[in-house]
Amino acid sequence: MTYERAGENESAEEEERARGVLLTGATGLVGGSLLPGLLKRFDVVRTLSRGGRSDSEVVDARSWDGVDPGGSALDDVDTVIHLAGEPIFGGLPTASRMERVRSSRIDSTSRLVDRMLERARGDRPSTFVCASAVGFYGDRGDAVLAEDAPNGEGLLAELCRDWESEAVRAEAGGIRVVRLRIAVVLSAEGGALALMKTPFKLGVGGRLGSGRQFFPWIHIDDLVRVIFWCLEKPIQGPVNAVAPEAVRNSEFTRSLASVLRRPAIFPVPGGAIRLALGPISGELLGSRRVSPDRLVESGFVFDHPVLRSALEQEFG
Repeated sequence: MTYERAGENESAEEEERARGVLLTGATGLVGGSLLPGLLKRFDVVRTLSRGGRSDSEVVDARSWDGVDPGGSALDDVDTVIHLAGEPIFGGLPTASRMERVRSSRIDSTSRLVDRMLERARGDRPSTFVCASAVGFYGDRGDAVLAEDAPNGEGLLAELCRDWESEAVRAEAGGIRVVRLRIAVVLSAEGGALALMKTPFKLGVGGRLGSGRQFFPWIHIDDLVRVIFWCLEKPIQGPVNAVAPEAVRNSEFTRSLASVLRRPAIFPVPGGAIRLALGPISGELLGSRRVSPDRLVESGFVFDHPVLRSALEQEFG
């Protein structure tokens, strides 16, 4: 990625403004994978986390409360990448925990956009990439879901709708907004795949419910490349960050078991999942056949378009 530095064609008396990026969720799986590339591409790399620490001396790591970034967080920043959010499956789905999940996404996005819009137009970020999720579409059976598919029903669908609505407000301030609807991220280092590998390695893995539900996925390396692609290209609006190969849950579990050289003979009944997870059980049992139309149309080429090779990359 190349940027023309501000001030390059201006008089020598005018101070050059550094090109900078603000990243939330830098300590998470995706943020941590994104950070090395950001350091190569931006003069200023600023991160927000509750700990406010970084192993890199060249990162401006700041603390925040998970909601308000503070007024100075956007100083010298023309790109914002917002990935922060409490994990959906990080604990029992109690009412208080679901409220934290919601607040960590919607309230933080709302306040971040407020902070962008309160700045003078010439001092606002030009690009805002905000995470969302394929849960936006709800349970849609076998229907192919491109970016123009309507919002679905269910807890995560409603959360994603409100989440994206807050992000879109930035467009009124002349900011380009990309809403990344991210699928299940495949990485042995963390996320859903890291949780799944243990039961499968123990030989007690299997399909979830009927296994007929479509299970959208993307390899971590491709997701990082998608984010940089969206920074480089004039893409705006929703973008499905999902691999082009659509697989059902039963296919996914068979492939994972095969790569790990283990059987997949212990299906988890849908009733047990509903009993254990209540309002978020639909995120495992619902079907979303999501298609990356906008990425493909823009010329993006996946390094890991096929599930088997993506899993072998992590476990082979």
